[in-house]
Amino acid sequence: MPIEPSLIASLTWFAHIARNGSFTQAAAEMEVTRAALSQHLKALEQRLGMRLLNRTTRDMSLTEEGRRLLDVLQPALTAIERAVAEVGESHDEPSGLIRMNSSRIAARMLIEPHMGELLARYPRLRLELVMDDGFSNIVAEGLDAGIRLGESLSEHMVAVPITSPLHMAIVASPAYFERHGTPSTPSDLMQHNCLAYRFASSGAIDHWSFTSPDAERRTVVFEPQGNAVFNDDASMLQAALQGVGLIKYLDLCVRQHLADGSLVRVLSDWCPPFPGFYLYVPSRAQMPAKMRALIDFLSEKRVALAQEMGTPLSASGRNRPRIKTRRGPMKGTLDALPTGRT
Repeated sequence: MPIEPSLIASLTWFAHIARNGSFTQAAAEMEVTRAALSQHLKALEQRLGMRLLNRTTRDMSLTEEGRRLLDVLQPALTAIERAVAEVGESHDEPSGLIRMNSSRIAARMLIEPHMGELLARYPRLRLELVMDDGFSNIVAEGLDAGIRLGESLSEHMVAVPITSPLHMAIVASPAYFERHGTPSTPSDLMQHNCLAYRFASSGAIDHWSFTSPDAERRTVVFEPQGNAVFNDDASMLQAALQGVGLIKYLDLCVRQHLADGSLVRVLSDWCPPFPGFYLYVPSRAQMPAKMRALIDFLSEKRVALAQEMGTPLSASGRNRPRIKTRRGPMKGTLDALPTGRT
């Protein structure tokens, strides 16, 4: 049966008295009166129904029952004291385990390239990555942090940006465009082989959302119906590199392929920026040093990534209107939505 909380305090007082061999010394160490210690011990003996200490006005000794109890209490209290001390140290020095949820894309682009540097900088830190392309409740799942796109964050989440605003990139290989031509508007995509991505969590096909570059800012949603469907980003990217068709991908993830010419981007003016990736945590209160270190490290990498991509850091995109991917049944493959439709 569960131990009463009040009994734990009395057992702690008893252990201090027994270790000091004196009420006076124990009282001085704990900064309480001798009378208060005597009352705690008396209440414990009454609760247990046995004498734990033989005492006179001048001497004190443990009874057999008291000795057995102290032999059990001593290592347990020592372990508790050590744990409390380590917790206090972890608040000052980054140490311990960080369990973090992340999509595969975010982990591949933002965590994996820097894991060696992070763990070398903080040798007492341990990192557990939980890959999940769905939306996780980090509190319910016992996680310390998560990474997701800013437009997927709830308002109450405590989050910091770890990338600049991002763009969706419609890309294909040069060989594909040589064979099939280059689309200039989303309506042209109906004549192209557009490869689809299926969300593993919901089973839904990811629709391509565009915003017209004119003053009307119309939202156009397109459902890709090419000859291949993927639920893995890396496989979809390989298909595009081999000239199979067009794909929609984060510009962050294809920047190297665009730079070396293995992929070509189209419809850029139809793809406005949206909030990038954020690291989110359950609370900012009493934040341990390990989480502060992770936030600082990823913020440092955010600055370097922004410089590499030539994107501004000032516009976080967090407060921009959200553009949701339409999930309902669609007539045909291309829909034009009124301005402001979410």
